[in-house]
Amino acid sequence: MTRKMKAAIIGSGNIGTDLMIKILRQGRQVEMGAMVGIDPVSDGLSRAQRMGVATTAGGVEGLVKLPVFDDVDIVFDATSAAAHVANDAFLREWKPNIRMIDLTPAAIGPYCIPVVNGEQHLTARNVNMVTCGGQATIPMVAAVSRVVPVRYAEIVASISSKSAGPGTRANIDEFTQTTARAIEILGGASKGKAIIVMNPAEPPLIMRDTVYTFSADGSEEAIAASVQEMAAAVQRYVPGYRLKQEVQFDRVVDLKIPGVGSGLSGLKTSIFLEVEGAAHYLPAYAGNLDIMTSAALAIAERMAANENTAAYG
Repeated sequence: MTRKMKAAIIGSGNIGTDLMIKILRQGRQVEMGAMVGIDPVSDGLSRAQRMGVATTAGGVEGLVKLPVFDDVDIVFDATSAAAHVANDAFLREWKPNIRMIDLTPAAIGPYCIPVVNGEQHLTARNVNMVTCGGQATIPMVAAVSRVVPVRYAEIVASISSKSAGPGTRANIDEFTQTTARAIEILGGASKGKAIIVMNPAEPPLIMRDTVYTFSADGSEEAIAASVQEMAAAVQRYVPGYRLKQEVQFDRVVDLKIPGVGSGLSGLKTSIFLEVEGAAHYLPAYAGNLDIMTSAALAIAERMAANENTAAYG
């Protein structure tokens, strides 16, 4: 016997709506309970109503008034970093042990990337999904660092400006800070740096990511194999995730890296990625949003499976 976790989503914008459709279509041990917004005429709330999902335009205050709230086990927050802090505090007054999956850069809970440390936080009450750039690139940094110590890692996430909604634009500083810190904590780099580029090109470009790592030395063959293995692992829940070309290597000397040192010699590894969305709700070029919703659902499914195993064996 298994019991599905009932989920509520806070944020009826692009990310929240795409996540809702993913849960309705793909959820195995997670099911929709409620969609929460603040704009009564938002497309997300309208779609949820048509799909038979309970809705409220009253924010978290409205959520706790819905009859379904008594059965909600897990809440996905797709709002903003500042709003998540307030939402988490408010909901814990009603349900202290409710699980929160944070799709903002607030990072009040541990960073979580399914293929890197997903199994470590299955009982956590609040987990942070880092950022879209982090979900795409940190697995690659981790793939290198499990082969050889990484002294420095830099990622550049290039997304279509059309896929950057108000929440993304309001959280640029949090994006770079949270991603850089997670590169170090989860990716294993001694020093991390993150850059985001919003590309206004028409037609819109699919999300592209570049990962650079610097290590004192290392086996090129072993690193390339580790990267390929990690890419395949991410593809299991983000089918549009792929390497754009073979991993590139350069032996460098007398390199200067701010915050790391000068006169450095070693191995520079360059990894080039593309993330195409599944187009459940968002356009295919919005891979940056798709990877966030896919990763969030993947973690929720693992949490539910873990809870069912504990309860039913």
